[in-house]
Amino acid sequence: MLPAEPKIFHGRDSELADILQFFRQGTPRIAILGAGGMGKTSLARIVVHNQEIITKYQANRFFVTCDTASSKPELAGLIGAHLAMKPGEELSQMVLQHFSSSPPSLPILDNLETVWESAKSRKDIEEFLSLLTDINSLALMITMRGAERPSKVQWTWPFLPPLLPLVQDAARKMFIDIADDKHPLEEIDQILSLTDNMPLSISLLAHLVDMEGCKEILSRWEVEKTSLISDGSDKRSNLEFSISLSLSSPRIASTPQAQDLLALLSLLPDGLSDAELKQINFPITDILGCKAALLRTTLAYTDSHKRLKVLVPIGEYMGKLFPPTDQMIQPLLKHFREPLESYTVAFGASSGVFLIDRITSNYTNIQNILQSGLRREYPNIVDVAYCVCDFNVFSRHISHGATFVLEDMSNALSSSRDHRLKAYIITKLIRSWQYHPIHHLEEIIIEALDHFKCFNYPDLEGVFSVQSDNN
Repeated sequence: MLPAEPKIFHGRDSELADILQFFRQGTPRIAILGAGGMGKTSLARIVVHNQEIITKYQANRFFVTCDTASSKPELAGLIGAHLAMKPGEELSQMVLQHFSSSPPSLPILDNLETVWESAKSRKDIEEFLSLLTDINSLALMITMRGAERPSKVQWTWPFLPPLLPLVQDAARKMFIDIADDKHPLEEIDQILSLTDNMPLSISLLAHLVDMEGCKEILSRWEVEKTSLISDGSDKRSNLEFSISLSLSSPRIASTPQAQDLLALLSLLPDGLSDAELKQINFPITDILGCKAALLRTTLAYTDSHKRLKVLVPIGEYMGKLFPPTDQMIQPLLKHFREPLESYTVAFGASSGVFLIDRITSNYTNIQNILQSGLRREYPNIVDVAYCVCDFNVFSRHISHGATFVLEDMSNALSSSRDHRLKAYIITKLIRSWQYHPIHHLEEIIIEALDHFKCFNYPDLEGVFSVQSDNN
């Protein structure tokens, strides 16, 4: 009843070496943790087919898939089925007695979070695991979504850390094993950037690329996002199904606004620091508790700079199905607008230097928030427009060029009667001409002069009048 050994497996050499070392040293109790789709089951399958493990445990290796269990009796029943026990009301004691009188054994409980996560069954499951690990000859390995290990078990130390995305070289090897090496490396890396090197996403996209090619899949992703790789019927063939399982975790249900925070993070590729989580006045109660819930379920992670982030596939899924509300976005806009305004005013002065780190650490975040706010129906569209102008100033000063074509704001502001704002935008547009060629310059200057008639700005109006005469 053992599953087949994975035929494509890259990037987990370090974890595999650590696990095998645990077995060489004694009878380990190991928890393989990580986000859904990170390759926990594949690693466990590699272990159970390793020659050292076969030699040590021979026929006493059991790979128990726990997806269908919802209680301790059901879990014991699944294990009992692998031990050729007849179904019964309560097999827990029989399972314990069997292992106590058997040669060294290795049960692997795959996807144990299914039965462990429920508050109703957690205590019973942890007690059962504790009794199993009281058997000296019994090794134990579990796989679980998230970053938590069940209590009441003395897990082998040092703990195996939650699985991370594959390094780039391993991700490329996995992709090429599935889709061949006939694709340009640049296009392969573009595909991998959509996966954040999550093994499940790599596998699903690589199979599509094998049939349709990189360019076609990149084009389809722009429209379909994660639904492109979500046609399968289970979590191993359907990315959105896999993510939805994590979202439905009782650990998320007990902290309802954790999903609101996750939706916000889907807009923020640069993530947020703990200081920003506290400083920004989000309409989220106990925001650090929400952060903890996302980390516990590995729906989010902290990077090397201790910034809270989400993997690209999870962010795309949330952005498509559960985008953040305007009420959630507005505090971010306010938080980012202040340093941008200060920088624009202080440029050239020493005080401007101290703002650079604060803005650059959120550079892509600000781009996304402003892009999200450039909608006619957005309640603070005027604030967004001023912020776009200031952000373009900052971006040019750090040699990134203007990131927004200011002409594109005209549609979003078509219903606005703020003449000062429209004149301000045209001014910034003309000053950034070297980054974006200006078409119909004379018409734009005439439009600016019309706006100036509605408010008093004689110095700037004079500049436009001279330029208009020169044209």
